[in-house]
Amino acid sequence: MYRTAEFVSPKHPDKICDRISDRILDYCLEQDRDARVAIETMGGHGHIYVNGEVTINSDKEIPVPHLVDEVLGEPEIFDETHSTSVNLVKQSPEISRGVDLGGAGDQGIMIGYACMDNDEYVPQEYYLARDLCRYVYDVWPYDGKTQVTIDEKFNIVAVVCSFQNATYDELHHLVYEWLEKQGVNPNSVGRYCNPAGDWEQGGFDADAGLTGRKLVVDNYGPRVPIGGGAYSGKDPSKVDRSAAYMARYIALDQLLKGSIGNVDEVYCQLSYGIGMSKPIQAIISTPLGEWDVSEEYDLSPQGIIEFLKLKEPIYYKTSEWGAYGNGFNWDNIKE
Repeated sequence: MYRTAEFVSPKHPDKICDRISDRILDYCLEQDRDARVAIETMGGHGHIYVNGEVTINSDKEIPVPHLVDEVLGEPEIFDETHSTSVNLVKQSPEISRGVDLGGAGDQGIMIGYACMDNDEYVPQEYYLARDLCRYVYDVWPYDGKTQVTIDEKFNIVAVVCSFQNATYDELHHLVYEWLEKQGVNPNSVGRYCNPAGDWEQGGFDADAGLTGRKLVVDNYGPRVPIGGGAYSGKDPSKVDRSAAYMARYIALDQLLKGSIGNVDEVYCQLSYGIGMSKPIQAIISTPLGEWDVSEEYDLSPQGIIEFLKLKEPIYYKTSEWGAYGNGFNWDNIKE
């Protein structure tokens, strides 16, 4: 059985939009820890569009164009002058009413996962795709993608690596070097470097991007199902973000405690209704069975926010290299 996962660099158009949305979110939380924020960004070909809802207790105007420029400050993102259009309104009173009462800011299904594949407790194919992407990005900090296929014994059988501005020879050398660092004979692996040819035009000059369009990259790769809610641009009252982080915490906590038996992986599924202070469902599942965990943790939206310290402006960092396995609070489990 083969398993494949991909990762994208922070300069991929969709990730640029995620980063813009989360940079605006962080700014709002810096001004007001109770800010209600839901930001969507679309960009490409010289134009940035920022749309969404913000309710904030601050006299300061949100400097959206400046925050966009912070993210776009690296000249390799845009090769031309860009314009920024902004349309922000207050959160709807119906949504606000449910959150004010301590309920979830939306309905949703959240999946958490943890496994023993590696020291980041994420699927091995995802771990490798991200590691390769970081390795190449350190040398070529541009738009790029990686993809790694492994077999049932975790042997790497194929690698795809496409990066803007890197020639085939340069990219091939980096991939070869990375494989050797994994203890793998590079000649035993299918290596596909910029398979469409040298890549010069990338980022927003080649493609439009959109917040939330890299859901599988933001989670665990295609091995693990996702609930469907995007993360970026959303304050933690939106449970499709905060409860997803909590589901990861629960899965990792249960895996490392070992109280459910000697297992190699744990799934956690939470589901909420808008305005509800308790989940409709809170279960963990393993190859040995399924258990309800609703009484083991405080799964109210406010309880999750307080436990994981989610009112801090931490979100920009989560939009760069993924939310899991990078040392955030929901990964901080003491064995």
